[in-house]
Amino acid sequence: MLRVVIADDQALVRAGFRSLLDAADDIEVVAEAGDGHDAVAAVRTTRPDVVLMDIRMPGLDGLAATRTITTDPDLVDTRVVVLTTFELDEYVFEALRAGASGFLTKGVEPDELRDAVRTVAAGHALLSPSVTRRVVDSFARRTGPVVARDRLDDLTERELEVLAAVGRGMSNDEIGDHLHMSPLTAKTHVSRILSKVHARDRAQLVVVAYEAGIVGH
Repeated sequence: MLRVVIADDQALVRAGFRSLLDAADDIEVVAEAGDGHDAVAAVRTTRPDVVLMDIRMPGLDGLAATRTITTDPDLVDTRVVVLTTFELDEYVFEALRAGASGFLTKGVEPDELRDAVRTVAAGHALLSPSVTRRVVDSFARRTGPVVARDRLDDLTERELEVLAAVGRGMSNDEIGDHLHMSPLTAKTHVSRILSKVHARDRAQLVVVAYEAGIVGH
């Protein structure tokens, strides 16, 4: 069973998401939280696979709660998906910076919600929806390159090409086609890049690629 914590300050939203997730045979909601402090406490107690985290909550907000969870070495296997009302939300990019593995709008379809939980629990990032690319592109452009290029000094030229492709939202299959390599080779490159730049998953590689200015605008 995939274990999920739902954090949102609206009880009706939590109840709706719980109902949709509990309808799946392989997903169990193990806790709910109405603010960031309760969310962090619930995650530390239940050790879920996935946290669905509202960005705007009283007290400790979703950004700070996400950062607390993703930087806790005891919670390295827990993935955070942020929930937002609007697709182009100024806080979404900050949430990815904070370690979130992707985001969903609160109007997500039931099957898409359940598939998203499975995808993130398997260690993948929610980068496939085109809106994710638009959000990252929009706010990365606004902030401009902020990552020191020396963070990328250990990457080979080929790895820089792969990182740029990840930054454009390409899958391993698409990277293989684009750079004339097998998907398995692309996956190997991505794994090495994750290790070298100390990124949690592909969502953070997208942020790194944009902040370092290696993705063409």
